[in-house]
Amino acid sequence: MSEQRKLYVRSFGCQMNVYDAQRMTDTLAREGYVETDSPDDADLVILNTCHIREKAAEKVYSELGRLRKAQEEAGRQQMVAVAGCVAQAEGAEIIKRARAVDLVVGPQSYHKLPELLAEAEARRSGKAGARAKLVETEFPVEDKFDFLAPPTREAIGKRGPTAFVTVQEGCDKFCTFCVVPYTRGAEVSRPLAKILDEVIRLADGGVREITLIGQNVNAYHGLDAAGRPANLAELVRRVAEVPGIARVRYTTSHPRDMDEELIAAHRDMPALMPYLHLPVQSGSNRILAAMNRKHDRELFFEIVARVREARPDIAFSSDFIVGFPGESDEDFADTMDLVGRVGFASAFSFKYSPRPGTPAAGMEGQLPEDVKSARIYALQALLDRQKAAFDEACRGRRFDILLEKPGRFPGQLIGRSPYLQSVVVEAPREAIGTLARVEVREVSTKSLSGDILGGEFFAGRPIGETRFIGQSEKLEA
Repeated sequence: MSEQRKLYVRSFGCQMNVYDAQRMTDTLAREGYVETDSPDDADLVILNTCHIREKAAEKVYSELGRLRKAQEEAGRQQMVAVAGCVAQAEGAEIIKRARAVDLVVGPQSYHKLPELLAEAEARRSGKAGARAKLVETEFPVEDKFDFLAPPTREAIGKRGPTAFVTVQEGCDKFCTFCVVPYTRGAEVSRPLAKILDEVIRLADGGVREITLIGQNVNAYHGLDAAGRPANLAELVRRVAEVPGIARVRYTTSHPRDMDEELIAAHRDMPALMPYLHLPVQSGSNRILAAMNRKHDRELFFEIVARVREARPDIAFSSDFIVGFPGESDEDFADTMDLVGRVGFASAFSFKYSPRPGTPAAGMEGQLPEDVKSARIYALQALLDRQKAAFDEACRGRRFDILLEKPGRFPGQLIGRSPYLQSVVVEAPREAIGTLARVEVREVSTKSLSGDILGGEFFAGRPIGETRFIGQSEKLEA
């Protein structure tokens, strides 16, 4: 192994960027890089970027400016790489605007990082033949997942008992506001066996909850061992069968791909958590058509009703965009009506942000900021009331939480409820990575708190193999 160097990775945006950052870190670990929590003492800084909204992109340029200033003040050089969707969309612009950047690499080329960094270092040292600036944003023929290094057992343990696993990338829906088809490409699904190999490795390292992720995850159609396409319901079932995996989630979904088998999976698979993130974006059929969402509000209501019938304790979250070009007061009222009728445990909502190259950016009827601001304020106030009501309804409920990390005070641990709420309990540190049955006694704006019933914890094992563990007994590694 080469000389040890320090690596700092900062991710912006979605869960897929978190996963990508971990895989980049695992790959560079083989090259002698070790993670650091501070960019100031790093030899290599990677900004893993998101291009969904304008502010997300501008944050990257702001951070690059801060890095350059820090380098000048400290009188030291760092390698700086920009990765992710901003890199894919604005490679040449990044090089033009940010002189501190040595390398720009798109999300389909992470597996090439070691050789790209070597070439960037050669450029710095003035070696003949080195490219002036490196921009790698092609969509390579090879599958990057075949080349990315797997995490070590030690790395898995440090990251905790939950993990993201990318199963699908890209999108074929072409919503008019979205850059994903251009930055991530067409829908591609990983083979079933390769995903299961990754999940088995994670479970062996102590992971108890898997979140299957993709830009359009319920469009998953990876091939099984017989060469047949498997759907997401089949993948969820197979992941839940992996010894040690107690919980499964998936995100992000599209309403058009909520088929009968996936809905039935919510009824039939206890490991599949009763929490579904299902973006709708707008409650107006006119705006949904302008967005090219390929569904209307009636289909969304139908899906919600069918999933609730299959799993009565399910909770929903969603995504909303307000101020889309041409959105009228009546269109916005339809969105507020949809939110009121469905009721969400949580949601993400944003003002429309024109993204260069998308059809919506050139549409007539772009709305002024003050209108968008008033609408987002009203929508978020309603969503906040719904979240508070859902959390309050959990007072007195009993459910299992997965204990993930130490709490703010000694003797506290923080776990996640089936609905992704933070739950604070009193428990010993060695219980991290176990499930505990709790009764919720207090509700605050940011978390729940509760008591562990019976003072016992159990490891995440398949049904029928659950082993209860007393507080004083330390879990197996």
